[in-house]
Amino acid sequence: MTAMSKDFQAVAQLMHDETVTHTFVKDVALPSGKTLALLTLDNGLDHKKPTTLGPNGLLELRAALEVQAERAKNGEIDAMAITGKPYFLIAGADLSAVTRLSAPDQATAMASLGHYTYELLADLGVPTFAFINGLALGGGLEIALACNYRTVSTAAGALGLPEGFLGLIPGWAGVYRLPRLVGPENALKVMIENPLNSNRTLSGPAAAKMGVADALFEPADFIEHSIAFADGVISGTTEVKRPNAVDPTDPEVARRWLDAADAAEKFVDAKLSGAAPAPYKVLEVFRKGLAISQQESAVLEVEALTGLMSTPQFQNTVYAFLDLVQKRGKRPAGAPDPKLARPVTKVGVVGAGLMAGQLALLFARRLNVPVVITDLDQSRVDKGLAYIHGEIDKLHAKGRMSQDAVNRTKALVTGSVTKKAFADADFVIEAVFEELNVKKQVFAEVEAVVSPECILATNTSSLSVTEMGRDLSHPERLVGFHFFNPVAVMPLLEIAATEWTNDSSLSTAFVLGKKLKKTTVKTKDSAAFVVNRVLLRLMSEVQAAFDEGTDAKTADSALTPMGLPMSPLTLLAMVGLPVAQHVNESLNAAFGERFAVSENLQKLIDAKITALWVKDEAGNQVLNPEAEKLMAFGDQHSSKEQILARVQDALAEEIGLLLDEGVVAEAADVDLCMITGAGWPMHLGGITPYLDQVGASERVNGKRFNG
Repeated sequence: MTAMSKDFQAVAQLMHDETVTHTFVKDVALPSGKTLALLTLDNGLDHKKPTTLGPNGLLELRAALEVQAERAKNGEIDAMAITGKPYFLIAGADLSAVTRLSAPDQATAMASLGHYTYELLADLGVPTFAFINGLALGGGLEIALACNYRTVSTAAGALGLPEGFLGLIPGWAGVYRLPRLVGPENALKVMIENPLNSNRTLSGPAAAKMGVADALFEPADFIEHSIAFADGVISGTTEVKRPNAVDPTDPEVARRWLDAADAAEKFVDAKLSGAAPAPYKVLEVFRKGLAISQQESAVLEVEALTGLMSTPQFQNTVYAFLDLVQKRGKRPAGAPDPKLARPVTKVGVVGAGLMAGQLALLFARRLNVPVVITDLDQSRVDKGLAYIHGEIDKLHAKGRMSQDAVNRTKALVTGSVTKKAFADADFVIEAVFEELNVKKQVFAEVEAVVSPECILATNTSSLSVTEMGRDLSHPERLVGFHFFNPVAVMPLLEIAATEWTNDSSLSTAFVLGKKLKKTTVKTKDSAAFVVNRVLLRLMSEVQAAFDEGTDAKTADSALTPMGLPMSPLTLLAMVGLPVAQHVNESLNAAFGERFAVSENLQKLIDAKITALWVKDEAGNQVLNPEAEKLMAFGDQHSSKEQILARVQDALAEEIGLLLDEGVVAEAADVDLCMITGAGWPMHLGGITPYLDQVGASERVNGKRFNG
């Protein structure tokens, strides 16, 4: 036994409680008379438990591949294919296991074990195929990339290399193989752009279009078609074309390669401002991979993985991703028994504006039930329907909806100018102007036509749900149902209960949220709930420093060390000055001067100025001169360090108060809300661990939020 194989065994023994993904082998007789060995990866659990690869599973796979290599050498098989249990190829490496590798040599062994296993897929002695029947992420997609050929199911819903998002790099040759297969630009979209954009993934059709797979088949007979494809390839009757594949030795490809890396680095800078190392390490290995062999790249990948596994950013990310998003996000605290939920067979949406259109589309796509939108006149209704149809057409153009799905979804969404259209609805949500009296009037009109069992919901971001329900005949069926913009992208759904909300209505809301594929968090009916309250406190402190006399660039860049998705003043402009001011006014009314209403901001709103930043003649971003003329500033200039500490302390104070008020059950719920609703960086491990780590929790509250 070599020293390295001893290390593999030691790591495997360390993970003695691993949920092992086993490798099952059977021979398939091909129509051509040849034999294909079909390997199926399966952990023996149902589809709710994804297959992952830990050291014991990798060693079992390696042993199976060694047997097939010997059989290939002896002429017993003509090809080999690998696939997964229903809905999964492989969901990647077992991250919970990775976090237990405390010593560098253990991390190195785990990183090396993937290469040790996958190298046989690339050179088994006979053609190898990956039949991507379902989800294939990280090491799961790298298994497929290691094979000589790939097929993918149209139902495969998530393919990608999300390691940069998780604090690692695609360390089992994905960073080397993918750009050669699909081109450097496409590869960096998969490794950098998608992970840092809310961890997006590729669908089966999108992966095939990009060139990740050589053939695309429907799920009903996917394995049969894939086997026939493999038979055609090895028999020479099927030609495989790869128009996106590149040769890095071509000077033009080399230029594209480095240009793509430079563009990706600018993208990462804009997203993270250097606050997390993993995406930069991906780009470093990617650049070097242009001119070296796969074996040389493997050395770099193992070194990078070993270093990254020990970083606090990786440990924070694993906590945020596994403990919060994956575990707590799927078991929301305080949610009533799902058995109490009522069926929802028709949905009503009050309003036909942008937010209402997004909601209607989401309900129609996820629930597959009729959805009706209403507004004051037919022209507004028609405009709303046109927007929804346009968004559906865009999804079709991107390969994310079939023509049948397009036709079905468009037919499900209708419009009306009367709320009588809600008479047979089971769930009605309002998405009208953020004004309490307007919303109360809407609910009075809706309650007059719907059944007593129909759930009423508000998408308010800052107003009192309790006040909206005060004059209702059945206030017990009213819930806050707060989405984040853009609705299709942002995972969080804050579900607010009033003092009257009964368990049946609340249960229906949570079950509905799950069907909509949202991360649901129960909140108390408190002004702005969680995310907007925390975000507005952050923005208020930066705005206050600006108004006091700090120059705009210093104020706006003070939080750069956090690596937030966007700077405070940029976020302010994106939300819209009137919307931000309105929410801040609501918070000021509820909580006082912690949320000071900016006179400068109001001056800009009154003057209808929407752009805080403009480009000067040299192309640099500067404060809008028209805005600057209107505003008045104090003479108190704060440094970046002072503003950062001020914001940290303010956040610690606000979250401490929020928890004392019982707005959510625990600090972990605040973390979950900020990650899924505000894009709080995973590498900070949640907002309360971050405030603990920088000392703000103890400075302000005298204790840590966590332990």
